Amino acid sequence: MRKNTLRSRIMSLGLVVAAAVVTPLSATAQTHREPLAMPTVNEDSVMKHIIELASETYRGRLAGTEGYDDAADYVSQTLRRLGANCEMQRFQIECNEIENCKFNIYTPGTKERRTFILGNDFCCAGMTGRGYVDAQMVFVGYGMDLEEYNEYKGVDVQGKVVVVLTGLPEHAWLPAASTQHYITLRDKARTAERHGAIGMLAINTSPSCLPTEPQGRAYCGELPHLSTFPILQLTLECGRELMQYERTTLDEALRDINTEHTPRSYTLLNKVEIDVNAIYRSRAVTANVLGLLPGSDKRLKNEIIVVGASLDHVGMQGETCLFPGADINASGVAAVLETARLLSLPNYRPRRSVLFVLFSGSEQQFLGSRIFLRNYPKMRRIEAFVNAQNIGCGDSIVVLGDNRYPSLWDIAKTRDSNHFSLIHTSNEKTNPRGDARGFDQIGIPSLVFTTLNGMHHNRVTTDIWENIDRRILIATTQVMVETVRELADGYYQGRSQRSKALKFVE
Repeated sequence: MRKNTLRSRIMSLGLVVAAAVVTPLSATAQTHREPLAMPTVNEDSVMKHIIELASETYRGRLAGTEGYDDAADYVSQTLRRLGANCEMQRFQIECNEIENCKFNIYTPGTKERRTFILGNDFCCAGMTGRGYVDAQMVFVGYGMDLEEYNEYKGVDVQGKVVVVLTGLPEHAWLPAASTQHYITLRDKARTAERHGAIGMLAINTSPSCLPTEPQGRAYCGELPHLSTFPILQLTLECGRELMQYERTTLDEALRDINTEHTPRSYTLLNKVEIDVNAIYRSRAVTANVLGLLPGSDKRLKNEIIVVGASLDHVGMQGETCLFPGADINASGVAAVLETARLLSLPNYRPRRSVLFVLFSGSEQQFLGSRIFLRNYPKMRRIEAFVNAQNIGCGDSIVVLGDNRYPSLWDIAKTRDSNHFSLIHTSNEKTNPRGDARGFDQIGIPSLVFTTLNGMHHNRVTTDIWENIDRRILIATTQVMVETVRELADGYYQGRSQRSKALKFVE
């Protein structure tokens, strides 16, 4: 009766979401072997995968490209060698391969010309259009044309290139319902094109990277694609140089806009020359990699623990702009592969089956995990999901999910306390996010392993394996391995029957 009572406990979040509950396995199951002996993570093994996946061989692992396919083959072969039954879950994705880009500014009537370097001063927006542009530049702030705040009023952008700021103004002094239509680069580009502009330079004001670092993004906003509208993303320092000798400097414009709440749009003296060569495919093919390690227990092997990480990144532009993605997210993939290696050892083979999933399309609104949830045929057998995301830098371990699944979180916390005491605790409870969000929405208890203060190299060219903090990487991987082992082999009860009736809905 106790077992049935525990299984019936649930939490509610719009949909009914199951709370993870911990209870002993049956006496019969416990007699098979001694209490859990925990495997030890091998640093060289983990780093080997990061070094491999962050190399130029895979050209930044952009979903839909040959580089990503080669990375998928690498992880698939690794899982096969460990005894997992592998398959590719293929699907279509929007893909834009940027072969080259030139970007110069010059003063009309003079020989003064400044050539900027791809990968150093700027990069292309992930979904830039192709083409050649030689035109005057017009600064239009955040690129909004609201009735109450119109940055296109009083300037002529017809046949010109607009210079915009990424994101939205500080302190939310405009209604969110209005500004939400200007958040992404495609939003801003569509607005600019509607006013007659033929290209866009976006100055990156994001605090998540240094002012001197180009920041890549595969996702630029919703379709349609602007096939002949070039979009470049400049570093903050590049933007400052662009406007250094103009009527208003970049820092002056930013200050005035965000304090006086008044547009500061004007035509620049210099002209710009842009030449982008890109190959766009609206339906490129990519794939999630699935590797199933069958459980050792005759009854429990029909139940599945899913362990996942995002494999794709933001790619490579030309031959000078590589986004290696060592922390984001070769580190998470390496932790998944190390978990597979240790659980494949005879002494550690779990009773439940473990499904390892490396997702594609995470850089495009976590498309791969949504595809998995819509199409995996054994959803009712999944008892929990454990996700690894960006665990290669930071000062402490963060395990997201304690708000919804405190019992799962307590397992991780106990494992951490046995070794490191690095898990960050806070009065503010957290929910699963990223690839885990969809699992959570249909009642699959989920945890996300990540780190605190770890986004030092957020989709930038310096996200290289040499910048990985091995201490936090190995500690997080160790706690994750032991948590997965206990879920697959220990005292975890599993999902409620009510949660298993839920279906994934976009």
